[in-house]
Amino acid sequence: MIAPHGGTLINRIVEGKEREALLAKAPTLPKIELDGWALSDVEMIAIGGFSPLDGFMTKRDYEAVVKNRRLANGLVWSIPVTLPVTSAQAKALQDEVALTANGAIVAVLQVEDRYTPDKAVEVQQVFGTTDPSHPGVKRLEMIGDVYLGGRISVINRPKPTTFLPYRLDPADTRRIFAERCWKRVVAFQTRNPIHRAHEYIQKCALEICDGMLLHPIVGETKGDDLSAAVRMKSYEVLLASYYPKDRVLLAVNPASMRYAGPREAIFHALIRKNYGCTHFIVGRDHAGVGKFYGTYDAQRIFEEFLPEEIGITPLNFENTAYCTVCGSMVSSKTCPHPPGRHVSLSGTKVRELLLAGTPPPPEVSRPEVAAILIEAMRQPATK
Repeated sequence: MIAPHGGTLINRIVEGKEREALLAKAPTLPKIELDGWALSDVEMIAIGGFSPLDGFMTKRDYEAVVKNRRLANGLVWSIPVTLPVTSAQAKALQDEVALTANGAIVAVLQVEDRYTPDKAVEVQQVFGTTDPSHPGVKRLEMIGDVYLGGRISVINRPKPTTFLPYRLDPADTRRIFAERCWKRVVAFQTRNPIHRAHEYIQKCALEICDGMLLHPIVGETKGDDLSAAVRMKSYEVLLASYYPKDRVLLAVNPASMRYAGPREAIFHALIRKNYGCTHFIVGRDHAGVGKFYGTYDAQRIFEEFLPEEIGITPLNFENTAYCTVCGSMVSSKTCPHPPGRHVSLSGTKVRELLLAGTPPPPEVSRPEVAAILIEAMRQPATK
């Protein structure tokens, strides 16, 4: 099985005497309340999804990632994972801090570093823009001005209440892949319902792999993205009727979306490497938002690293659509016919149809998925 990024699958969920000692100490420590974003980062660090990170980045690692897309030790890593606090909070902190969620203690942070980041440099390097309409830039404007770095120890992992059958940690997916004898496993990242073009590239990937990890993000997303509950329903109905059950594993990814385009494509690939995947699908405008990134920038960024530095193989796919002449799903690589012969709708047009209660053409969306989305438009689900 493919090794985790950095060689070791991190586990920062402490047990036994270490947990008992921290449980006794944590109530006496200064406390920082985690928002949903930070809580998902804590979980991803703790379960090894962000291996080799064992905590929030120190200044040395943070600056190396922002400037060079590598940790200070040279290992490829493209997105900062930081814990922001206010200046007042930072001044009041000691060497250890209790991290809480809704007032309940979740973890203890060993404070190794506290530093003031240059956010202007961070947003330009990571997101490629300083435009406040970008959700990543907007978030950085709203968070604290000081970052804390250091190792975390999770003593009370929050118990999820949603998607329980699909809450699989990297250790779980690796075990399942081994049980199923999957050696070549392709991962598909999504924050949206799957349409026919997605289905096509997934099945192309399945032709060369033993199995697929369908791995939707259920952490923080921007406000106008469909709720995780709606997306999960669409995946369930699709898998029930159109995919071989013994070759696809559906599991949720607790991480939050950064909308960092090319850099996040690398980040998503490394996460799936930690989950045990050997291949990773990169389609058009991966992790993009608005018009901030070029259509295939997220594919080109992989060429800037040696394959062995990434360790997971990207599978690049062109934009696909149904061709009325070919009678099948196609891309510019496989179809000689003009775009006018392709059945392809913009996201805006699809949304207009769904809001009107009209299913998109079956060449664009499976009827079962369209029905779920139409119902969701009528009665918006909560995240």
